[in-house]
Amino acid sequence: MARSVVPRKRNIECRTKVKTGCTTCRIRKVKCDENKPSCQKCVKTGRTCDGYESPFRFFTSQPVNSAHAGGIKSNVGLQPARPTFIEITPQEIDLLNRYFSTKTIFDVKLDCDEEARQVLQASLTDPPIRHAVLSLRALREDLETAGDGPASVARQSPSYHYGLQQYSMALGRLASNLSSPGSNRMKSALLCCQIFISIEQVRKNYAAMAQHLIQGLRIMREYRARPDFVAANKLLPAYHDQLPFLDVFIIKLFAAPCKFADPPATTDLSGTTLSVCLDSPHQQPVESPDLRRIAPNMRTELTRIATSALEFLGKVSQVESVGIALQLLSEKAALLDSLESWLIDLEVVQTEIKSHAPEPIPVSFLRFFHLILKIVLLGALDSSPDLDANLRTEYDRLQDVANNVGERVRTYITCSGASSDTSSGRGKHSTMC
Repeated sequence: MARSVVPRKRNIECRTKVKTGCTTCRIRKVKCDENKPSCQKCVKTGRTCDGYESPFRFFTSQPVNSAHAGGIKSNVGLQPARPTFIEITPQEIDLLNRYFSTKTIFDVKLDCDEEARQVLQASLTDPPIRHAVLSLRALREDLETAGDGPASVARQSPSYHYGLQQYSMALGRLASNLSSPGSNRMKSALLCCQIFISIEQVRKNYAAMAQHLIQGLRIMREYRARPDFVAANKLLPAYHDQLPFLDVFIIKLFAAPCKFADPPATTDLSGTTLSVCLDSPHQQPVESPDLRRIAPNMRTELTRIATSALEFLGKVSQVESVGIALQLLSEKAALLDSLESWLIDLEVVQTEIKSHAPEPIPVSFLRFFHLILKIVLLGALDSSPDLDANLRTEYDRLQDVANNVGERVRTYITCSGASSDTSSGRGKHSTMC
């Protein structure tokens, strides 16, 4: 018996101190196998693996694009996990806030710090969100390193592959989680939608971006993220008051400031400098001084409506009485009227320009932004029987505009590549939204 006791005691004394691994194993002080995204020691013992360090741990000496040059590893360039509680740093929040939109490449500041904090905190324990954040970081840093011109489309860097791999894993894990819905899973889905929208923005896949946007807004409506006002003066409270407000995040992305360029270039609504898009490599740019003067003004008015819409949504989230809800319905009607007037003015401008060229990309983005605002406002404080049919119509319109924008941007990239071959670098402007 003495022989069986002594060796066991010796093994315990020689056990190495736990310095790495998932949060759960560190708390239990056992060796973690460090499997990602969940360690098998936790899984096999029926425990919840609380994950590893923040996937956005601020790390300046080894960026993602170079970290994966020698192979794809999900934990390269990340600092060791901290025990028990992991604090999200201001630098991490600022970095993700910057990566949410490609506008920030042009030093535009987003007001999405709280959204970034929520995403990063959730990523510590939620594998789909973690994979999505890793994907966004890799793809965005790859974009800033290689650019988004025609040559960058053909290249396949390790960092780019890693970003797509993580994106695929995020989509797969989220789909698996949604097979058994619940409020926590819906929260995860909405946070993933935020990141997926940003990922597709980096990839310039606006059709997929619209699909994520639409699905996220549908989740918010189905699970009643805000109070609803129904017939007979009845106010229904929010069903899940902890759900992220995806609509606010989307409006902030589109309402962020943009930089319109001086002639002969124009700028898309994301702050990206665009030469006038050519439908064929042989077509010459068509200057439109009227459009350059009016488009920024039209966007300014639409941004003003968006700011009012954000204030309105904030009031809706806090509404507690029928009387206040009735007042907010009047405010909603006024905002929808403003959107309708704005669209009429845009059509008048387009008619006055009398250009036979296709609608400029900046105008298409304005229409996209307009439809987002309209959809969000239509669904607020409303549970009428015909609302779903109206929203389906607007969803279809939004998807059509997104499909058109995507095709136009791809054409622009192709044309600018052809132009740069014959005119000393012409057409090398960025096309990011």
